[in-house]
Amino acid sequence: MKKSIMRVFRFGLLASIGAVLLPAISSAGTYNLTVDRVQIDTGEFTKEGIGYNGKSPGPVLRFKEGEDVTINVTNTMDETTSIHWHGLILPYQMDGVPKISYPGIKPGETFTYKFPIIQNGTYWFHSHSGFQEPDGAYGAIVIEPKKKEPFRFDRDYVVQLTDKHPHSGKRIMRNLKMAADYYNRKQQTLGDFFSDVSKNGFNATVTDRMDWGSMRMMASDIEDVQGFTPLINGKGPEQNWTGLFKPGERIRLRLINSSAMTYFDMRIPGLKMTVVAADGNHVQPVTVDELRIGVAETYDVIVRPKEDKAYTIFGASMGRTAYARGTLAPREGMTAAIPEMTERPLLTMADMGMDHGNMAGMDHSNMKGMDHSSMMKGSEGSSMEGMDHSNMKGMDHSNMKGMGSDEDNFYASGSGLAPAAADGGKFLSYANLKAQKPLYPHREATREIELRLTGNMERYIWSINGVKYEDAEPVKLQYGERVRFKFVNETMMTHPMHLHGMWSILDVGAGKWNPAKHTISVAPGTTVYSETEVDAAGQWAFHCHLSYHADAGMFRKIVVEGGPKSASNTTPEAGGLE
Repeated sequence: MKKSIMRVFRFGLLASIGAVLLPAISSAGTYNLTVDRVQIDTGEFTKEGIGYNGKSPGPVLRFKEGEDVTINVTNTMDETTSIHWHGLILPYQMDGVPKISYPGIKPGETFTYKFPIIQNGTYWFHSHSGFQEPDGAYGAIVIEPKKKEPFRFDRDYVVQLTDKHPHSGKRIMRNLKMAADYYNRKQQTLGDFFSDVSKNGFNATVTDRMDWGSMRMMASDIEDVQGFTPLINGKGPEQNWTGLFKPGERIRLRLINSSAMTYFDMRIPGLKMTVVAADGNHVQPVTVDELRIGVAETYDVIVRPKEDKAYTIFGASMGRTAYARGTLAPREGMTAAIPEMTERPLLTMADMGMDHGNMAGMDHSNMKGMDHSSMMKGSEGSSMEGMDHSNMKGMDHSNMKGMGSDEDNFYASGSGLAPAAADGGKFLSYANLKAQKPLYPHREATREIELRLTGNMERYIWSINGVKYEDAEPVKLQYGERVRFKFVNETMMTHPMHLHGMWSILDVGAGKWNPAKHTISVAPGTTVYSETEVDAAGQWAFHCHLSYHADAGMFRKIVVEGGPKSASNTTPEAGGLE
């Protein structure tokens, strides 16, 4: 009993120190973080969560390119924690993934991260333990460059998004396992049926409903988790985070999507956004009216308000179930109108890879007589009904590149998710992203690795090549090779795929100007390619960054063999995802 009381006292004392006494920066190059239980107020509800230095989100960590940083992380909680530095290139032992990089940080312990800062730009950090990240354990990283940047700005703001839910991450996962549509509050109604009949005709509408029913899926299943409150820098729509400006100033907005599950379509009515960086790396400037930011991605944009008035920063969730809202204003207290959300999208057969009338370039020779009602059955190592498309072998996904609507080839032709700007203007596409300066000389890949993104929505199991993480062998790469990854999305969900420790050079058809990213979004029914220069020895994580998909199995360990001896694979405790 005495030990228990002392333990509680110890954790309470550590939490107090973290919230009151320890600054984020104690000296040049040295930073202190505590991991604490915190209260999170969204303006709609208040809940207990996890944060850093007594707050969620945690402090903005500001580094300088070329410095060596020391970060002391003290765990004041009664459970193991960790911090992953998302997008940073560093030794794998410092990457912060329990059972791959290190064992994690036990209750009451302090772990010291030490690594050089060899890049610049906008990144973020978060826990890689359990569901601590969706419970509030995240923060932003801003790295000042050594050299002058290729664009001008007068003010600089972090705009960090998340999707805060009243339920804890553990409870959400339990409910999804119990019923995958547990949080789907936007299911189609009888009224929607009659509306579709008037637009598309009775037979087409009935056929569409029967197709979805035979697959035990729903066209409205765009967001696995609904009922959340979107936050900007920890503030809900009613709390209205505000950034100040003087008319005529150029404002740099560092957009970071730290959500557990939600994509946001971002716009600022009345202002154009010039995209100057993606995932921390400079891109050739492209001016747009709206952009979609996937989970874990970052974009830097420049806006220039010239009038003495307020502007709304508006982020509609991709499923149109909620919105984030902030304000740019010349003075505190000013607000602008909140725009209406555009019509909610619905998935189509194209998003299932099944719109055969639009599958140009696909090999249909093996599809004769296919029973579409059983196309979703079967999986490597299991008998998962519902969503695994491993029996769709007649489709040659390698020929899908370049398919899609006129607006965006990174969506299937006829996709219900293909974006369009609310005001009819320009919507950013991956195809618009070109590197400002390539990180690597362009060369042919030495080999290709196919990663089929697979799953079972009914049982809420997610996998790669039909195999969950716990049953999978590591993917082995050789130091010095250049690998081409072929992502084939055989599910109805969009997956943001994140490779730790190395860059993913997204193939947008621009050759040496292809942009380097740390997270690549793969839309339903599409095939996307990226290439990686394997220049980081050690063990790394590679996973879907939707929190509940990663936990359910869409995760792999990458082992890089060879390379400098100092980076040999001496990881404590190889094993599963914590």
